Amino acid sequence: MRGDDESQGAVFSYVGLEQRVPKDHPLRAIRRMTDAALQELDAQFESLYARRGRPSIAPEKLIRAQLLQVLYSIRSERQLMEQLDYNLLFRWFVGLNIDDPVWDVTVFTKNRERLIEGEIAEQLLLAVVEQARAAQLLSEEHFTVDGTLIQAWANRRSFREKTDPPERGTGVRGRKLLRDTHESSTDPEARLYKKSGASAAVPSYLGHVVTENRNGLIVDALVTQASTTAEREAALAMMDRLRPSKGSTLGADKSYQQEQFVDGLRARGVVPHVAEYEPNPKWVNWLTHDERNGEGFAISQRKRKLVEKVFGWAKQDRPLRQVKFRGRRRVDWLFRIVAAAHNLLRMQKLIPA
Repeated sequence: MRGDDESQGAVFSYVGLEQRVPKDHPLRAIRRMTDAALQELDAQFESLYARRGRPSIAPEKLIRAQLLQVLYSIRSERQLMEQLDYNLLFRWFVGLNIDDPVWDVTVFTKNRERLIEGEIAEQLLLAVVEQARAAQLLSEEHFTVDGTLIQAWANRRSFREKTDPPERGTGVRGRKLLRDTHESSTDPEARLYKKSGASAAVPSYLGHVVTENRNGLIVDALVTQASTTAEREAALAMMDRLRPSKGSTLGADKSYQQEQFVDGLRARGVVPHVAEYEPNPKWVNWLTHDERNGEGFAISQRKRKLVEKVFGWAKQDRPLRQVKFRGRRRVDWLFRIVAAAHNLLRMQKLIPA
């Protein structure tokens, strides 16, 4: 029998948000891991807020909303608020009831600034990594490093000559470079940079990640200003933070084939598994015979492809293709949130239900 096309809605609903989300939905596992990580950050949240005054948006809800924006490739905070207004799945994940009002976009972004100042994204990534370690998903000895260009929210034509350029530049023997004499009026910390000779230089930052070689999970992430030496400097800084055991390995592509970097890894007790150039008088390979012919070198080079999946996932239709934040600190915040979201998405597939 044909049903009636009734347009009158029900006055009351007795089905809660918890019942509307399927039991096997991927967001359920991600929500559990996110809540566990946020519980570890409770002390940091307490230190960021005053004990008295008007209550703000709960920082846990801010973080969950930011993760949703990354996971579902929502282009702007305004579209995120629109989705939260009518999407019951999003309301459940963030922690809003059906009748709760959605935040104003300006209020949401201003409250987020407090979390950026408190470096909460870095702590969130560390908490997620600790969960992966507890589930025995990490390789504690074998890692891969790589960097990617992040296009800044600025235009080439926004670069203007500095009013007070330094007397000595940052180039060889104090030579003044473009970054010493010019800066963008839109994003002063962005620099014109290109990763290949065939592409055009664009205002950009560099994002760096270290992944472990078992499942390709990100164990550390960092954003720096763009330069020809930033990738190697960031890699050594991240290895200092990770403090790997002696004899650990680090895989990398040919752009890391540089004497100071390779020596820096050896000084830290890390075996360099850096890809080598073909025999050519213009390029020098700095690995020893034992390092390049060891059994682990070939394995590290195969596992090195896992880090490319991270960048492919983050830049295909998500906010890292061109960031809408200005300033290195804000871009670094977003980069770490994307890294945490990537790990959560991978972990919900790796950890059995």
